[in-house]
Amino acid sequence: MPLLSRSEWDAFLAAFPDAHLLQTTAWGELKAAFGWEVVRAEAESPEGRAGVQALFRRLAPGLTAAYIPKGPVGVGDLSGWERAWAALQPEVDRLCRRKRAVFLKVEPDIWEADQGAAVVPPPGFRLSAHAIQPPHTLVVDLTGSEEQVLARMKQKTRYNIRLAQKKGLVVRASADLEPFYRMLRTTGERDAFGIHSLEYYRKAYKLFHPIGTCELLIAEYEGEPLAGLMAFAQGRRAWYLYGASSDVHREWMPTYLVQWEAMRWARARGCQEYDLWGVPDAGEDALEAGFQGRSDGLWGVYRFKRGFGGHLRRAAGPWDRVYMPAVYRLYLLWARQWKLHPGTA
Repeated sequence: MPLLSRSEWDAFLAAFPDAHLLQTTAWGELKAAFGWEVVRAEAESPEGRAGVQALFRRLAPGLTAAYIPKGPVGVGDLSGWERAWAALQPEVDRLCRRKRAVFLKVEPDIWEADQGAAVVPPPGFRLSAHAIQPPHTLVVDLTGSEEQVLARMKQKTRYNIRLAQKKGLVVRASADLEPFYRMLRTTGERDAFGIHSLEYYRKAYKLFHPIGTCELLIAEYEGEPLAGLMAFAQGRRAWYLYGASSDVHREWMPTYLVQWEAMRWARARGCQEYDLWGVPDAGEDALEAGFQGRSDGLWGVYRFKRGFGGHLRRAAGPWDRVYMPAVYRLYLLWARQWKLHPGTA
């Protein structure tokens, strides 16, 4: 099974326009610029072609960790995933052993059932307590007219969007990452979560915007930036990965208006879903019972995101395939100290 170049992976993905954003060539290039090694491979499965973009990162001297985010590509349910993995497994295992991977972490592009029943890990994997991307999210349905999308939102959210418009706020596309990054730093300090470097966001914009799959939107008043976000799109799906706001005129609800304009941008590209990317890892009853009294971690953003009328979904996994059990146990001790925060991507 041959490894694929960037151009060969692009050609492979052309047959799978709804592949997840985190399996695209541009995403691999983004991660390669910040310490990850990217390997891409293709194989034939009983259901047809399957492929994977895997990431490797130094874990300790002479050791790596391997990661497959939202892959493999070419399958859409657990049974299909298992058949694709059977075709890809020999080469992926060889790669992981050659690169001295302690383990392989897979976060598949598979949703759990609506009732929240966990998907059992495939043979050779174990369920991990350490997710890299937020497991739970809210997915907004973008189908129908704009009026229908708004009607599915909570009344207060619609009111906040109209309030921002009445106050004279406008949203524009921008290529200037520095004002956005200043707001990110303000938001991170205010809400106690980590952010990437300015260079990371610049690289993401440089990779995705020229191919039409990313937009930086800024809500402003008389030229002063009040809120902003970077939205991404691939196939029928769009994602809100990075967002920020200043401490000025927050009562004018700029974050609501910029989200709405991001959804309109996604709709114009033909997207049918808008993934708000990350809420607390809990069921709907627990979320609704707890969000008014909690603001730690992702609880603060759930209060905001719930108003857009999204459907609560939980991703299957994460699953770990262990190659070095003794070292893996040390990794688990470290991972317990690691905290998930918004913007993990």
